[in-house]
Amino acid sequence: MGCVVIQILWLTQGGNCMANKEYKSDVFSMLLQDKKRAMEIYNAINGTDYDDPELVEMTTLDDKSFSLTVRNDASFILDANLSLYEHQSTYCPNMPLRDLLYFASIIQKQIKAQKRDIYGGRILKIPVPHFVVFYNGKEDAPDQYDLRLSDAFEKETENPEIELVCHVYNINNGKNVPLLSKCQTLREYMYFVLDMVRKNNEISGNLEDAIEKAINQCMEENVLRDFSGSTQGGGNARDDIRLYI
Repeated sequence: MGCVVIQILWLTQGGNCMANKEYKSDVFSMLLQDKKRAMEIYNAINGTDYDDPELVEMTTLDDKSFSLTVRNDASFILDANLSLYEHQSTYCPNMPLRDLLYFASIIQKQIKAQKRDIYGGRILKIPVPHFVVFYNGKEDAPDQYDLRLSDAFEKETENPEIELVCHVYNINNGKNVPLLSKCQTLREYMYFVLDMVRKNNEISGNLEDAIEKAINQCMEENVLRDFSGSTQGGGNARDDIRLYI
């Protein structure tokens, strides 16, 4: 099996290909770079019916934004709402703190790019932030729960002067059925993770083989298939899918 240039499911180490254990976050992040899919998930979460992907303004973060490593997040602006979406396969109580840093970094980049004066006498309008985590780990979790920044404060306070609420949605089988029924992207993503990679891995005990079989299944069953059309490599369909999932 050859190594691909865009290494989402495959990492290169010592000249050899090896399975990327972060494949779920990588797949989720790449899917959300597509404006149509981002809009679809936004509509499912918010009960809206936007139908023009060009209304979506993608915002990106990289490791140079600040000293912490920033990866596997997806953020975009739609109708003055800034949505920050994250995938998690393990419980992470620090998501509100991470989201606070993400949000501050995005706004800082916007202010610099637009050359806006934060020291001036006029208020600078910023998009309304929304923080969402999609959980699909093996540990049992409620359908939906919230994480709050104030829970991390060293001293408990009744009325925190800054707060950030992160909404966590469990998208495993049998969880949040109404949400998944409205969103093909989330359904196919979870089908890929649970019914393809995870089951294949349980049978073979080899993540690399499990991912390879999952790619074949995606091709055969037309799962996440249209996503490969957004590649720029110009290769065949099989290679295009491997680049992204």
